[in-house]
Amino acid sequence: MPKRISTARGREFGEGMRAAITNAGLTAREAADVLSWQEAKVSDVVTGRGGVTRLEVALLLGACRTKADERDHLLELFPDRDSSGWWQLHGKCAPVRPRTALTHLAVAETLISWHTHAVPVLLRTVDYMREVLTASATVPADEVDERLCVLREMQELLGNGLDCTFYLHEVALDVQIGGPDVHIGQLQHLMFKANWKKVRVLIVPAAAGAHAGMAGPFTRLTFPKYEPLVWTATENSSLFVETKEAVDGYADVIRALDEVSLSEDESRDLIIRRCVRLQEGEGAVDES
Repeated sequence: MPKRISTARGREFGEGMRAAITNAGLTAREAADVLSWQEAKVSDVVTGRGGVTRLEVALLLGACRTKADERDHLLELFPDRDSSGWWQLHGKCAPVRPRTALTHLAVAETLISWHTHAVPVLLRTVDYMREVLTASATVPADEVDERLCVLREMQELLGNGLDCTFYLHEVALDVQIGGPDVHIGQLQHLMFKANWKKVRVLIVPAAAGAHAGMAGPFTRLTFPKYEPLVWTATENSSLFVETKEAVDGYADVIRALDEVSLSEDESRDLIIRRCVRLQEGEGAVDES
C-alpha cells in the first residue's frame, strides 16, 4: 500500500484539532451542532481540506474553548500545513517538551540515530542527562527536573516495538560526563540497551578517521503510513527534513556509517572493556 502524502505540520495540525474537540468533551457531530454546521464541515476543518478558511478553524477552536497558546499554535500551522520540511525556531533554548518529535516517535516504525561525540539522547541515563542539562548555557536550572521527566517519557517509547539502531562514535565512550559513577553507569546502561531485542548499538571506531557522519547528529524515522523524515536538533532550533532527495541523502550517510561501524558484538565488547577498565580504576586507555 502506498504511503499517505502528508507533512509533519499537517499531522500536528490535524492531531491538535482532534484533541481540541475531544478535550472539549464533544464529538464531531456535537461540535458541528454548536456551530450550526454539517458534520462533514468539521471533518474538513480537522483535516485541513481545500475550501476551509482560517476563520472557520478559529470558530471551531473557539467553540471548543481551546486554550490561547494551543489556539495560536494551530492557527499558525494552518496556512502552511501542506508545506514539506519544518524548521522550528525555539528562541533561547529548545522547549521543555519537544511536541513534534514526541508525536512522531510515538507512531514511528523504525528509528536510526547517529551522534558524533555523545551518547544519543534516547540512550542516556538520567544522571548523564542531568549533567548535560546542568552544563547547558541556555537551559534554566528550574527546568532541569521537568526536562528529565520528558526524557524518560521519550525513552519509554522504545518499549513500544520501535525498531532502533543507534550509531555513536567511540569518543562518546571516553568523554566523562559527571563523575566516575555516572560514567560507569552510562556505559552499563548502553550494555543493557544493546541486549534489547529491537535495539542495536553500533560504534564508529576512532580508527575509522574521517567518516560520512561528521556533519552532525540526526535521527531518521520511518512510519507505517507516512513517508520517512529526518529530525535534527541544535541549541535553539529543530529541523524536520521531509523532501525525498534530502531524506535519501541521510540514508546514504547511514549506509556509509554502517560500513565503518563495528558489528553489534564488537561494539558490545568494546563498551564492556571500557566499563571494566573504568571500574578497575584505570580509566580509558588505548585499545590497540
